[in-house]
Amino acid sequence: MKSILFSTAAVAMTATFALADGHSVVRMGTEGAYPPYNFINDAGEVDGFERELGDELCARAELTCEWVTNEWDSIIPNLVSGNYDTIIAGMSITDERDEVIDFTQNYTLPDPSAYVAMSADVDLEGGVLAAQANTIQAAFIAETGATLVEFATPEETIAAVKNGEADAVLADKAFLTPIADEDADLMMLDKEELIGGGIGLGLRESDTELKEKFDAAITSMKEDGSLNALIAKWEIGDGF
Repeated sequence: MKSILFSTAAVAMTATFALADGHSVVRMGTEGAYPPYNFINDAGEVDGFERELGDELCARAELTCEWVTNEWDSIIPNLVSGNYDTIIAGMSITDERDEVIDFTQNYTLPDPSAYVAMSADVDLEGGVLAAQANTIQAAFIAETGATLVEFATPEETIAAVKNGEADAVLADKAFLTPIADEDADLMMLDKEELIGGGIGLGLRESDTELKEKFDAAITSMKEDGSLNALIAKWEIGDGF
């Protein structure tokens, strides 16, 4: 057991390594299952808003990105244990998460959370609401009078509504909008919730230099308008 723990710590302490061109490799951890933020395309590669954003941030920080996918429910523990060096996975900045890991400045403003259901007369205050586990939406529902049912993947939350296991699903509006538009059985409800402090890159608290590099890169993208252009391209909310 001691040798396993030591190996894990060693991995975490040597998160990046220099290439011949002087750049360092940074392993970008994402879920790959939450479009338009991140998803796996037909070629089997990570794609989406955060793939484009992450590659541009690495270029500006003179880092080399390597993309790693990880299931959402273990994405923070596997960052801490050194399986990758960042989380770039539509993760909202919250005080609870900030106690375990560190965050860069936000690269999106808080995206409205929306409800999708099969009818407009759903009881959002006392009904059964689905959310992906360990998300800001799940935490929000848990503090209301509704019954929360949690699922490991976002696709399962949609299935729960369609099979009658839940009355509605609460998730990022940018994720739900194309699903509701393409499925005649589903509808977007008028009510929205504004939760969290925007989305940022998650990093280990010890990786202060890496955080500074990414913060500087995000700032430069905000200042030259390229971040807003990406936000508009992927239709994920308002720009800065």
